[in-house]
Amino acid sequence: MNSVGEGCTDMKREYDQCFNRWFAEKFLKGEGSGDPCTDLFKRYQQCVQKAIKEKEIPIEGLEFMGHGKEKPESSS
Repeated sequence: MNSVGEGCTDMKREYDQCFNRWFAEKFLKGEGSGDPCTDLFKRYQQCVQKAIKEKEIPIEGLEFMGHGKEKPESSS
């Protein structure tokens, strides 16, 4: 799947490959200390944020998760 910004697609693929490799080769085998893909994710995230702003995609009220963000508590 392509990214929201054309210029971000290669970064997305690079991050996806890194994450999938780490997940299969390390995390699932109990060696999940640290994510070696954090820098790739941050660069990709910045690219996507720029593309969203440039395309004027409304994102008010949306909550995003990512590195350093915790899942919001459910209010049920």
